[in-house]
Amino acid sequence: MTRRTRIAILGSTGSIGRSALSVVEAHPDRLEVIGLAAGANAALLAAQITHVKPRIAAMASPHAIDTVRGHLGSYVPPVMLAGAEGLLAVATHPDVDILLCASSGTTALEAVLAAIEARKTIALANKEVLVMAGAIVTQAARRAGVAILPVDSEHNAIHQCLHGRDTSEITRLILTASGGPFRNHSHAELKTVGPEDALRHPTWRMGRKITIDSATLMNKGLEVIEAHWLFGVGADQIDVVIHPQSVVHSMVEFCDGSIIAQMGVTDMRLPIQYAFSYPRRWPAALPSLDFARPVQLDFGPPDHTRFPCLALAYRALRGDASLAVSLNAANEIAVAAFLAGYLRFLSIAEVIERTMDGTRDGNVSTLADVRRVDHWARAFAQDLVKGYN
Repeated sequence: MTRRTRIAILGSTGSIGRSALSVVEAHPDRLEVIGLAAGANAALLAAQITHVKPRIAAMASPHAIDTVRGHLGSYVPPVMLAGAEGLLAVATHPDVDILLCASSGTTALEAVLAAIEARKTIALANKEVLVMAGAIVTQAARRAGVAILPVDSEHNAIHQCLHGRDTSEITRLILTASGGPFRNHSHAELKTVGPEDALRHPTWRMGRKITIDSATLMNKGLEVIEAHWLFGVGADQIDVVIHPQSVVHSMVEFCDGSIIAQMGVTDMRLPIQYAFSYPRRWPAALPSLDFARPVQLDFGPPDHTRFPCLALAYRALRGDASLAVSLNAANEIAVAAFLAGYLRFLSIAEVIERTMDGTRDGNVSTLADVRRVDHWARAFAQDLVKGYN
């Protein structure tokens, strides 16, 4: 019998983490969960622990760990650790083959780098890791001979389209975007939208922060930067098109003019399973696209005037490395302020742009550099938000 692939999940209680555990449940003879890490959802993590029985688990705080133990009752829990120590322990556990980084935000950066050093394959669903520290992470992966397999549906689609091809043959990568809930809103209408409006995504069911990023098109901007680091192409070779149906997940145009597209149902279990099974493919208990019925596929350019966050991401990619760090940090601050009701929707891009304008330190070659610029940008953006209040 072939040994099962052993995985650890950072962000197991989020939407990607839950989908990943569904993939594990569908392939119990192929996959085994070694470690789980979550933020604050103690009840759900306790349920996951009793179901998959990992060897190690982690949460953001000691208090959250105590809450998990309370939910577990008489069940004897695995090794449980809190904070950054817990993330590192889960990510580098000696029995782990693949680390799925599905945690939101920037907290998992050190854990991913430690996992790379420990020779773990990285299944990456966290955009911020490569946006903040793309050069550092990809260089570490090359030195260690570690694969970074993208789980974002768009980058996963490109990985599939490129399978077996030399990147020198690429003319351009074409990332598709649903356009979010405000695709057809005028600039005047965008002035009055609130968090609940922005959280009504027409296609995908995701966490709150990434759903707002989709509404501003910053999600696609972060993916442009991520695509640069994953596939080694420049900003001028990465295009974004609006595709409301979300059937074509992305495309690659090659030097001979051929365009290869990856299509599938809108279900994150597909790219997650691809990363877990690569280079093989496994059956998936998901519906296929039915081309016997009429299928409409619309494509169009994004509106950079109504959605300036996408242009800001291109600016960051073309500029000094510190700009991407500032972009990411200011976006997290601005989105949190919008969700809390302290900032208007259109002001999200304004906070990000003003933070980028104030960025001066272009030298980002170490993790300490990343942290320094990130800390400065968050403080700067927070002060800007107070001014809007």
